[in-house]
Amino acid sequence: MFEYEFMRNALLAVLMVTPLFGLLSTMVVSNRMAFFSDSLGHGAFTGIAIGALIGVGSEIFGLLAFSIIFALLITYIKNKSHAGADTVIGVFSSTAIALGLMLMSAGGQFNKFSRFLIGDLLSISKTDLLWLTLVFALVVTAWAVLFNRLLILSVNQTLARSRGIRTQAVESVFAILLAVVVALSIQWVGILIINALLVLPAAAARNVTNSVKSYHVLSVLIALTSGLIGLLLAYEINSAAGATIVTCAAAVYFVTLILKPRFIK
Repeated sequence: MFEYEFMRNALLAVLMVTPLFGLLSTMVVSNRMAFFSDSLGHGAFTGIAIGALIGVGSEIFGLLAFSIIFALLITYIKNKSHAGADTVIGVFSSTAIALGLMLMSAGGQFNKFSRFLIGDLLSISKTDLLWLTLVFALVVTAWAVLFNRLLILSVNQTLARSRGIRTQAVESVFAILLAVVVALSIQWVGILIINALLVLPAAAARNVTNSVKSYHVLSVLIALTSGLIGLLLAYEINSAAGATIVTCAAAVYFVTLILKPRFIK
């Protein structure tokens, strides 16, 4: 199967993007941000539509810009508003998906964007791989710099502030990292299921680990293994690669859930 260039490109993409999901997943789960990451996927509808409307070379540029602004706006209002975080995120998420659907469906053009719903990992190009390499380097570098602060923040915000950590700034940087990875990956994974890759690896790892190090390492390994097995299985049964990868990650989660009593006592 790797005689085909599209399969080689897809393999390289999996080797880079799944570890990023595994890393980011740990903080998404620890900080209870599953709803937030899901809202980024919903907001992508509007970003894609705006990218097409303003006539940029590719929808991805509008998607990137909108996703970053959307993530920062939610983070800012969530910290400033007296309303619950889930309420703020829910308002933004529902508004974004409604606006995106309205813009996409105007003039009967929705079919043009339907590929973003389920994604197509096998369509990844060499240019996409270059972008992905840059994002991989950015996220890994930012993670190395921010890891300790993110870890303390996931334990307790008050504790983080007492240590002199600018919690809102750290949250904003993490939100940007999430937004960039989601925006870049959504065309290959699909809007409908991308949030699963930001939850399942860490959720599975948490079931069977007792330390911070093992939690993070196992989350990355689960994401990477699910990506490789899912890609091979998708080729064999001719299914959507993104959905197959998520299904593999879900299978791992349920296995670890069964094993949890043996590891967590």
